[in-house]
Amino acid sequence: MKPIAYTVKEKVWLIPAVYSVAAILLSLAAFFLDLYLVERISRFIPPIFLTSVEVGQTILGILTAAMLTMTTFTFSTVLVVLTTYTSQFSPRAPENFIRSSATKHVLGIFVAGFIFNMLSLLYIRKDVFDHEILTTAIGILLVFFCIATFAYYIHFVASNVQVSTLINKLTNDAEDVISHYKAFQDEQFVSLEKWDPFGEKETITATKAGYIQFLDLVGLVEFAEKHDVEIEIVSKIGDYVYEGKPLIHLYLKKQKKLSLDYFFSIGDERTPEQDLGYAIQKIIEVAIRAISPGRQDPNTANDILIRLGHLLGKMGSLKTDDLVLADDKGKNRVMYRFSPYREILYKAFYQISYQGRSDISVISSMAESLTVTAALAPDWRHETIWKTQLHILEGINGDALKEADWNYLQSKVDELASITKQQPVDVTSI
Repeated sequence: MKPIAYTVKEKVWLIPAVYSVAAILLSLAAFFLDLYLVERISRFIPPIFLTSVEVGQTILGILTAAMLTMTTFTFSTVLVVLTTYTSQFSPRAPENFIRSSATKHVLGIFVAGFIFNMLSLLYIRKDVFDHEILTTAIGILLVFFCIATFAYYIHFVASNVQVSTLINKLTNDAEDVISHYKAFQDEQFVSLEKWDPFGEKETITATKAGYIQFLDLVGLVEFAEKHDVEIEIVSKIGDYVYEGKPLIHLYLKKQKKLSLDYFFSIGDERTPEQDLGYAIQKIIEVAIRAISPGRQDPNTANDILIRLGHLLGKMGSLKTDDLVLADDKGKNRVMYRFSPYREILYKAFYQISYQGRSDISVISSMAESLTVTAALAPDWRHETIWKTQLHILEGINGDALKEADWNYLQSKVDELASITKQQPVDVTSI
């Protein structure tokens, strides 16, 4: 099952719902405070904070209408930003804005302000209170807080519609996934050569169609150790599965009923929390959109490519391909198939290399990106990185380049060949 942090991040309505419940409780608390305590301690409260019931009803009515207007405007702003993200960056970019904690907290605060003032307006009646009340002052303070939040949100929106902010967020998301797998692999890893499952094989299939969003590998190792079984994971995180498709092979010494539904989840959309391929794909899509005929913004794509090289270099230190996870006693328990590094590099560049095959700035930036990758990746990844560069060179539209372009590209490719210790090639002859 997904951790609570993942669930909260996916469900946009959860945080506003928490704020709404808090507003209801606060309104009840203010009501009982006015009903039982304010009259007794009124001499200790500055008179400026106390109002009559008639004045309180008037003020709270105005505040309720103001909060409703502010909330409506905020929702409209969210829709405008989502439209901008979709049209300018990528169809998958809006989720970074709508799922951001700032957006959810701001919406929650505005909804809470509206609910508090509306309920307080309902509670305050002449037949209930025959003395001055404090609820009006609480409502005013809450609206002041909402206004300050609104000012912050304007700044937040203005910053997030900039492509540089989006790129930073996408890059940080990918780095978080890489760090997660790096820490995980440092703790549990053995060679695939030792994988030799025993017992009868039982296949667990998908009960519905969708993407594999979450997989608790640590939990599966502990489960396998507890029940003395071995687990082979057939479908990777991010794979689309249909009903009946094999997900896991379970090897048992003797037949017994075991359920593994708790350790994975399937949803309608891919999520970047564990899906490294999806995190990289979102970055690439922004770069492809930047060099599309309608935009012609290669400088943005070039900046993204350099950042991509940094991420791919970090990924080079990960153990990819098939790997086996062992328990605390060193016994093999779970086999999981990571994507091969050559496939990761290919998917990172195969679309943008086609779209930018005639743009020397994009082509040279891809070479620079692979140079950064090679500088950060271990030596045993260098041959794969070099082969990726040769693949990119094969797709170049040579008719669109001039002599100065070839010379500039040659210098970039030679630099990569030097770092990877490969034989330099003449880029004009490929």
